[in-house]
Amino acid sequence: MSDTINVTLHVWRQKNAKDRGKFVTYSAKDISTEMSFLEMLDVVNEDIIRKGEEPITFDHDCREGICGQCGMVINGRPHGPRERTTTCQLHMRSFKDGDEITLEPFRAKAFPVIKDLMVDRGAFDRIISAGGFISAPTGSAPDGNAIPVSKCNADLAMDAAACIGCAACVAACPNASAMLFMSAKISQLALLPQGQPERYTRVRDMLTQMDEEEFGSCTNHGECEAACPKSIKMENIARMNRDYLKASLTYRPPAGGSGTG
Repeated sequence: MSDTINVTLHVWRQKNAKDRGKFVTYSAKDISTEMSFLEMLDVVNEDIIRKGEEPITFDHDCREGICGQCGMVINGRPHGPRERTTTCQLHMRSFKDGDEITLEPFRAKAFPVIKDLMVDRGAFDRIISAGGFISAPTGSAPDGNAIPVSKCNADLAMDAAACIGCAACVAACPNASAMLFMSAKISQLALLPQGQPERYTRVRDMLTQMDEEEFGSCTNHGECEAACPKSIKMENIARMNRDYLKASLTYRPPAGGSGTG
């Protein structure tokens, strides 16, 4: 197997959210199979810049699969062909010499295109903000073992907290639903004692914000779980739905208040 490959890229180029956009073809030559996918794009951009053209815009930050910034649809799959792998952790050895690779931004009404492969995922930030805070006593930091947590709940909370907010679940869902992301962020607190005081107001307020951002509804296709680079489970959606039902049946806004948490 050769240490270098040549691939053809069909890249979505779009100046802004109002531009119609189009695919533009580029050649990526003599690409080391040890390069990450983003490093390959860096090399392609260097060639584009040398020609005096505008480089391809794409999201990236840590390049370690932690921050959730990288995200694009590669040959029809968010983050590309490998399971449990972010775009920045995808290596060119996953492709063959002569492959044609199509790159598109995450497509959802709630994620308007900023430029090329970069989208505005501010909707996720607003959902998190709607969840508010957790109640905590003031004073010095408590001992780590002061509040007992069952091993089962601790493990489930940690699994949910692994969500990096990359939005692959939204991009993969035929309805552009954010339910997997939502349920992970809600579960990581709902499973712990520290998250109990605002548990039901939190789920109500975050789901209300999700609807305002115009994400689609969940119809249990399961594409979200399959595309998630951190293997977040759809079980979290069931937990969130139970909490939301309980919140709807039991919560009463304070007299004279707005009803927000």
